[in-house]
Order: sequence, then C-alpha cells, then structure tokens
Amino acid sequence: MRGPHNLLRLIRTGATLERTGAMGLIMEAFEAPPLVRATMRALAWPFQWLGDRGDPAMPPAVRALTALGPAYIKFGQILSTRPDLVGEDLAAQLRVLQDRLPPFSTETAKASIAAELGCPVPEVFDDFGPPVAAASIAQVHKARLRGSGEAVAVKVLRPRIERAFRRDIDAFYLAARMVELLAPGARRLRPTDVIAHFEGVVTGELDLRLEAASASEFAANTAGDTGFQLPKVHWHLSSRRVMTMEWAEGVALGDNAAIEAAGHDRVALGARVLQLFLSHALRDGFFHADMHQGNLKVAANGDIIAYDFGIMGHIDEYTRRVYAEILYGFIKRDYRRVAEVHFEAGYVPADRDVDAFARALRAVGEPIFGMDASRISMGSLLSYLFEVTERFGMETRTELILLQRTMVVVEGVARSLDPQINIWQVARPVVEDYIRREMGPRAALRDLRRTAMVLSRYGPRLPGLVEAALIRQARPPVPSSSPRWQERLLWSGFGAAAGGAALALGLALF
Repeated sequence: MRGPHNLLRLIRTGATLERTGAMGLIMEAFEAPPLVRATMRALAWPFQWLGDRGDPAMPPAVRALTALGPAYIKFGQILSTRPDLVGEDLAAQLRVLQDRLPPFSTETAKASIAAELGCPVPEVFDDFGPPVAAASIAQVHKARLRGSGEAVAVKVLRPRIERAFRRDIDAFYLAARMVELLAPGARRLRPTDVIAHFEGVVTGELDLRLEAASASEFAANTAGDTGFQLPKVHWHLSSRRVMTMEWAEGVALGDNAAIEAAGHDRVALGARVLQLFLSHALRDGFFHADMHQGNLKVAANGDIIAYDFGIMGHIDEYTRRVYAEILYGFIKRDYRRVAEVHFEAGYVPADRDVDAFARALRAVGEPIFGMDASRISMGSLLSYLFEVTERFGMETRTELILLQRTMVVVEGVARSLDPQINIWQVARPVVEDYIRREMGPRAALRDLRRTAMVLSRYGPRLPGLVEAALIRQARPPVPSSSPRWQERLLWSGFGAAAGGAALALGLALF
C-alpha cells in the first residue's frame, strides 16, 4: 500500500520545486538541456496545488528542500559545498541548510531530554539556552553542567524525525526503481543499492548512542594528529535521542571574514582539511563523512575542530590500498597503472581494453596538471568521468559511495577557503606517505606476520585436518559430490600455509 503514497510523494516533490520557484534555479544550475527543462516544468505545473509554498522568508531552493523533508535537506547540504557545480549564488543559498534551519521549541527539547535521561533538565544542566544550531535531523543547545560549570553542547533529535525520514526514503526507493525501469543505461549505477547504502548510513544518525561511539573511536584514532581537535563525549548524559559533548569554541569554517579577522591562514586551513580527510580515510579507514562547513570550526590556536559524528565512513584495508594506488597513479600521471588497478580490483570488466581505458583516464587527469587550479571545472571533469565509466561498463561500488561523496564535499570546503587550491598537489604527500608505509617491504612483512598469527590460532586443529585428509586419500575411490580439485586445493593450502609461516618466521628473526 506504500506505492501510491510514494508516487504522490514524488509528484509533490516536483510540484514543490515548481511552486517555490526552485525548479528553474536547479535546472539552470545543472545546465539541463532546454528539452529537459521544458519537460520537467510541463510535468510539474499541473500539480502545483499539491506542492508546499515553504517559508517565504527563505530563498526558493531552501524553501523547497526544507518543505520536502530531511533526506532532501541532506542533499542540499552536499550541494552547498560545491559552488563550482551549482554556482556561487545557489551554493550560498543552500549553505543555510547546514545549521540554520527553523528549530523546534526549547520546551520540547527539555521534555525529550527529561524522558531520555530520567530526570528534569535543571537537575543536570544550568543555563540551558535556546537552540544555537538546527539541522535536518537534530538541533543543539548550549548549556553548563550543574556543579562543574563546564560548557557543553546538548544535541536532541527532532520530534518524529524517524517517521519523516522513512517517508522520504520510501519515495527515493520508488524513484530508483523507476529509473532502473525507464532508463536501462542507468542500471549499472545500481540506484537501488545506492539508496540502500544511503539509508543505512543516515539511519545511524537517528541513534545518538552510535554517534557517541563513533566520536570516541574517531578521537582515539586521531589523538596524535597535529592541528586537529575533537570534543569529548559525556557518556552518562547521552542516550538514543540525546547526546552531550564538550562545547567546541571557535570560528565557523564557512565564515571567511571571521577567519581572516582572527588572523588564521585560509590557504593553510584549506590544505589541512583536505589532508586530514585523506589521512583518516587511508591510514585509519574510518573518517568523518559529513565534513561540510557547518560541522567544522577553527579554534583560537588555529586547530580545526570537527563535530557532528552521525555519518562516519569505513573502508577495509584492501579497498584503501586500491584507492591509494589509483590516487597515486593520477598524481604520478601513470594512467596505464591506474587502468591496471581498476582491472585488477574488478572495477572494470576483464573483457575491456586496458589501453583504451588508460587513454580515457588520461583525458580526465591531464587537464589538472599545468593549469591554474581556478580554471579547472570539476563539474566538467566529473561529467567526462561519468561518460568514461559508462563506456567501459564500470558499476557503482556501493562500498565507495560514501568515500567518493565525502571527497567531493571536503574538496568543496577546501576550495571555499582557497579558490586556487590544487587538490592533487595537496594530496600528494599524504598518499605517498601511505604508499611507503602500507605497500612497501615493511607492509609485506606485517602481512606475513598477521598470517602467521592466524595460523598459530588454528595450530591445534591442523593435525586433525591433515589426518582426515590422509584418511580420505587412503580410501578406495568412490563417487563423491566433492570434486578432486577441492582436495588438491586443501593440500595446496597446507603447503602455502606452512611456507608462509616459515617465511614470516624467518623475516621476523631478521
């Protein structure tokens, strides 16, 4: 029974965009062809009465996305960091979505806190103030801990946000299925899988206990990072719908005038925010995946402070090595190696031409080098890269969606601080350091030691496995559903395991 409701939801989306005046702005920002613009307007116009007018005090795009709900607001937050894609005017409008949305009442927040913590707000907090930031899923109040007087940030989920988010995601699933049905060429992008991945990530924002755990793990990983701070979590004052953290004092990273007035170097900050993200993603495999300006501040000493840990990304060690080698290949302009890595990782079907793919990658990478960074159109590069991936049959890698999306956001933040930034030059030292540490002889030795440790855990079981294999070998041959190659594989495995253990032991001794 959800189908008709979701269809109406999509119709209402188009109607709201048209009624608020946002449809034309969005079509223009994305440089949609005239035929597409005319078609969208013609489909939406008859249903305008179903759309929401939004808050007349807001710019049209913000009015539309705010009226449509939290998932649309998240999309707008991402676009706000990419003026090179949507233009300076629209990006500036959408920046309001990051932390200045209409708040719900302080009394409602206090009631939610009392229900979650099991005691009235005055017993825990002094000077519990009005909302200082209101985003799509939660809002933040500044308060002081009763007794110690420590300044804290108290984050509270919006009322009934779970239901509102569920409604948006259901409509997105319908849209994804319609795209797969009506546009077969887009199936390789696996839009349904993309929505499923997005749903899983953002659902984590709806349980603040998970966010507190992410903040704690992130703090442990980054404790030694120069120029980077994270606020401390107060676990005893946190629950599913409430989270209390140390107050982060600083200048908003999106306020360039205040940054300059405080004497901070915008060029250095732009490079650092990009390098920090790459370091966390490659070194730790655990990174802040919502690094827009609304979640970053600059402390008085120049450190970057990150907060709001509802969306965190994780990539396994193998994927990190593939990603690093691809980046390193672009930095070194070794497009043949970049192409080979794509084939080796299975990102491109094996029956495609590696040389042709390398030439296509060269057309993507070469414009970056030897040019003034401000002249590089990232929108054009992304558009051409999409054409290349479609031509060579690449499928969307759901495990890389969050990494790729965050890279886009972080680059937008860095470019807002330093419009002349060259992302490849800034990324190079981080990627080269990772390559040296994780893909050289020391990394091979570490991998062998890990293999030896795994084998040592299974040591007590190996005699039994060998004896069972010997008994099977000694028996007369009988018809079996298990092919002979499986037993050969077993013996090969024993040999490889023994050889690997011996090699690891020898290397360890030296």
